[in-house]
Amino acid sequence: MNQTVVGRRQFSVGLGAAALGGFQMAQAQGEGRIVLGQSAPFTGPAAQLGIQFHQGAKLFFDQLNAQGGVGKRQVEIRTLDDGYEPDRCAENTRKLMADDVFALFGYIGTPTSLAALPLFTKEKVPFFGPFTGAEALRQPFNRLVFHVRASYYDETALIVRQLTNLGIKKIAVFYQNDAYGKAGLDGVVRALTEQKLAPAATATVERNSVDVKAAVDKLVAAKPDAVVQIAAYAGSAAFVRAARKAGFGGTFYNVSFVGTQALADELGKDGAGVVVSQVMPSPYQPSRQITREFLEAIKKGGDKVQANYSSMEGYVAARVFAEGLRQANGSGKITRDGLIAGLEGLGSQAISGFQVSYSATDHAASHFVEMSMLTGDGRVRT
Repeated sequence: MNQTVVGRRQFSVGLGAAALGGFQMAQAQGEGRIVLGQSAPFTGPAAQLGIQFHQGAKLFFDQLNAQGGVGKRQVEIRTLDDGYEPDRCAENTRKLMADDVFALFGYIGTPTSLAALPLFTKEKVPFFGPFTGAEALRQPFNRLVFHVRASYYDETALIVRQLTNLGIKKIAVFYQNDAYGKAGLDGVVRALTEQKLAPAATATVERNSVDVKAAVDKLVAAKPDAVVQIAAYAGSAAFVRAARKAGFGGTFYNVSFVGTQALADELGKDGAGVVVSQVMPSPYQPSRQITREFLEAIKKGGDKVQANYSSMEGYVAARVFAEGLRQANGSGKITRDGLIAGLEGLGSQAISGFQVSYSATDHAASHFVEMSMLTGDGRVRT
C-alpha cells in the first residue's frame, strides 16, 4: 500500500451567492444558464458529505464556466439543505422542480434519493450522480437516473471477498436503520451467501444518531472477527470507539458512503486500521490522469477545496455530466431528452482515465472498487 498524507483543514460550507447567483434568470433553460438542483445535507451529523461533494462539483463547473461553459452557457448548482432527512429532501425536490431546474444533481444518500424518486420520475427530470450505491435506485431501470459510482453490491462483494480470503468468516454487520443501511446489509448478506456463510450478528443505529450502546453490546457479545459498518461517519465513528472500549479487537470495514475524510477526522488516532472501500480513484495518487486534473484544479482554484474521496466524487460526477452536456449541445439546443441521449451516447470510454460506460439500457457508469485504510494520524493508505 502507498501511504499518502491527507490534510485535516476544516471545511467551510461556502455555498453563498456564488452557488445561487443568477438562478432566477435560468428558469427558461433556453439560452440562459443551465441550472442544476442539489438537495444534500449541509448541516447536521452528515453535513461533510454534502459539503465535500458540492465543493468538488462546483470546482469543476466553475473552471468549465471560466472556459465558456457548454455551448456558451454557464452551468450552476442550486443547493438546498435537507440535513439527510427524506421529508426535507422531498420538499426540496418539489421546490427545485417548481423553479424549473434543468436536472437534479449529486443528491446525498439512499433514503433521501428514494424520497425524490417518484417526484422527479413524474415530472421527467433527469437525476444524475447520486451519492449512493443502493440497488433500489438501479433496479428497476429508470431512464432518468444516471449513476457515476459503483453499487453497494460491488463494494460489499469486495469487502466480503477480502475478509474470506484472509480466512475471516465470523463477520457481523452494524447498519443504519433506514434504506441505506438495509441496502448495505442486503449486499453483505448476498456476498456471504455466495460463500455459504451468514452474518454472525447484526445491530442497528438510527439515522443522524450516535446512540450505539445497544448495538455495541449485541455485536461485541457475538465475538465476531470483523464488523462491516453501513452508516454515515458520525455513527460509524461512535461505534468504533465504543466497541474498542468494550474490548472488541477485530477489524472494521466501511463502505464508501461513510465519508472517509470525515470518518478519519472524527476518529483521530482511534481510526488506525479501519478499512473503507472506495468507488473513486485515490484523490492522493497523481499517477492517475483524473487525479492529476483534480489536484491541478484545486491548485488553480486557490487551494480552497480539500482533496478527499467525497470532493473527488463530486468533481468526477461534474466531469462526466459535462461530457453528456457536450454531446447534447452537439445536436443543437440542449434539452433534457438531449442530455439523456448524450449520456447514453458516451458508450464505453475512459474520461481522463476513469472508465465509464452508459447505454440505452444501462445507466450504471462504473463498477470500480478498491480498498483503503485509515492510519490514525490523518493519513489514508490505498
